[in-house]
Amino acid sequence: MSAPAWALSAVELVREFGARTLDPVEVLEAISDRTARVNPQINALVTADPTARMQADASARRYAAGTPLGPLDGVPVAIKDNLVVRGLAATWGTRALASFVPDHDELPVARLRAAGAVIVGKTNVPEFTLEGYTTNPLFGVTRNPWDLRVTPGGSSGGSAAGCAAGLFPLALCTDGGGSIRRPASHTGLVGFKPSIGAVPRADGLPPLLLDFEVVGPLARGVDDAAVLFDAIRGPDARDRASLVLAPAAPPGRALSILAVSRFGDAPLDAEVSASFDDAVRVFDSLGHRVATGALPLDLDPILAFWPIVGQVSLARAFAASPDLRNHASPKYVEMAEQGERVSAARFLEGLEAIVAFRRATTLLFDAVDLVLTPAAAALPWPADEPFPPVIDGKPAGPRGHAVYTGWINVCGNPAIALPSTPSRAGLPIGVQLVGAFGADLALFDVARAYEREAPWAARRPPL
Repeated sequence: MSAPAWALSAVELVREFGARTLDPVEVLEAISDRTARVNPQINALVTADPTARMQADASARRYAAGTPLGPLDGVPVAIKDNLVVRGLAATWGTRALASFVPDHDELPVARLRAAGAVIVGKTNVPEFTLEGYTTNPLFGVTRNPWDLRVTPGGSSGGSAAGCAAGLFPLALCTDGGGSIRRPASHTGLVGFKPSIGAVPRADGLPPLLLDFEVVGPLARGVDDAAVLFDAIRGPDARDRASLVLAPAAPPGRALSILAVSRFGDAPLDAEVSASFDDAVRVFDSLGHRVATGALPLDLDPILAFWPIVGQVSLARAFAASPDLRNHASPKYVEMAEQGERVSAARFLEGLEAIVAFRRATTLLFDAVDLVLTPAAAALPWPADEPFPPVIDGKPAGPRGHAVYTGWINVCGNPAIALPSTPSRAGLPIGVQLVGAFGADLALFDVARAYEREAPWAARRPPL
């Protein structure tokens, strides 16, 4: 074993556990030491799990007895702070929930626990997980381990920063508009957003983005992301959407890929554009049929509806729990007030637009196998600023950096963010590969082949 234990992948750790050359307790001690030294610089892990040593001890006993629970047994995993974990505060980044300690695991977390994963703690999020950078009134700003001056993105910024910095090899996160994929692109990680229903949800916090938000993995490599996804996917009667999705098998052939570098006149950083072009050449070299062009979808109706979804959902959450409103930051109170003014007719009109958009997206993926885009339009920006106001010399609004991701949450298709050629200064950049609804496993196969040819995921930040 040449690398320190904290730097090993989940797949490597399980291999070492099986060979009895490492045990889960040693690994937990190594990452605990790493966390003590590095976390104060990046503010990624905000709540430690006091039972982690007990979990690691139990895993070590299973390996000693030759009865590990599977390919995640003993692997340290961090959980995003909007997911419910038994015995750990689930603050959602808001003062109202600062002392909320649930007595149960929500479904994906329960599946991880049943697989033997060692839950090490909770990671920082923006308040209500509604921002593309990571700060909140409870824990403050999270910083990017590649450059402490800039953000790792959001809303899974704590998870991305900690995983990239070696505090844990895997993180369980949510993605409602790019919250896994954009932080992955800003920190050199692999981030996977499953199809709606691929990972069932139950017993968690109230949804703020309809069924757009799904649970998925952040990891340092494709195989690790696939192992975590495999542990949490599959039907459960508590989530009806999971009962109708049967993930398609990988096709085992060259695929048609539509490469889309720009969405209309939305600005794109020049270094991100060059990195995307490099990735296009890699996919072409793998034998896929790559065509460049525009995305043949009308995004205007869903872009118009996007802010309304969050406003109305937040208003509903505040109505159900007035304490949330009483302790929320002013911007979220204002957002909820905007939601209260949305008419039923306008909201239904938006729901109809979603149905039409999902139909159009299905037709697109009848014509092509995959769509390739940048994962984010901008390089990471200053850590305490909510968004980059200028991209490539052009004004950009709050979602300017995020134009490539939200449409996939609306249609519900799977997408994976993969590291591509870094910036001249060494900052990570990512591309995003999107598949047909249910083609989650096919995406992992294509991503593995790409990773072998473009092994940017092997880079580590200088911390």
